[in-house]
Amino acid sequence: METTGESLGRATMSSAPAGKHAGPGTPGNQPAVPEPTYAERARTLMHLGRIGSLSTLSRKQQGFPFGSVMPYGLDDRGRPIFLISTMAMHTQNVQADSRASLLVTQPDATGDPLGASRVTLIGNVLPVPDAEVAEARKLYLARYANSKHWVDFEDFSFYRMDVVDVYYVGGFGVMGWVSASDYSNAQPDPLADHASGILQHMNSHHANALIELARAFAGIESDEVTMTSVDRLGFHVRFKTPEGMRGGRIAFSREARTPEETRKIVVDMVTEARKK
Repeated sequence: METTGESLGRATMSSAPAGKHAGPGTPGNQPAVPEPTYAERARTLMHLGRIGSLSTLSRKQQGFPFGSVMPYGLDDRGRPIFLISTMAMHTQNVQADSRASLLVTQPDATGDPLGASRVTLIGNVLPVPDAEVAEARKLYLARYANSKHWVDFEDFSFYRMDVVDVYYVGGFGVMGWVSASDYSNAQPDPLADHASGILQHMNSHHANALIELARAFAGIESDEVTMTSVDRLGFHVRFKTPEGMRGGRIAFSREARTPEETRKIVVDMVTEARKK
């Protein structure tokens, strides 16, 4: 992990003007706020996504990329699994040259698309070995139950991308390469499937608590604070200041791996905030 537990015990915050380019560092002399690594964020985004843009090398126009809308499954190493037909141009392309990339974007992004997260996987798309087809089929059908209607057609078969490199973009100014080994060894964030519910609950029912957290742990007086994302190590907020809307991150006092743990941590932090 890029961040260690030594800073988890501090509830600190970094802030930057919303919409401005800002790197991962924190301004001034504020301590770093722990965040998931780019590898973890890439795995989380691939887990949450369902459809990507597959770029293969065109057989007809040599050297040119050929883009296709591509549903995918994922194995336990984060490798995308495709169910594709020999009649499809992208299948014919990878049969001639296996090199390809898969772009997956943040599924619930609103506003400026360039401010949303996205990840590009680069690798070789090859047929799934016979001994592994049953598992690939299980993983794919778990995501796309409707594919049961054509999964056994003679022209359809399973392919998998063996990842060579990964490029992650987390929004404006947050970007970097992730090695294939770091990507495969990482895991999706444990709160990924619950994050939208947590955000909705906090913003709808605990707006005052968010204001108290921002004041106590960031030293910011604001009457409008919104939680915009959450993970096992903390959460991002957007808040109004006299200078305009700004964004930042608050660390949890300890790691959260379930919605129940998240609730307890937030309650404890609000209690502490009210003592300050």
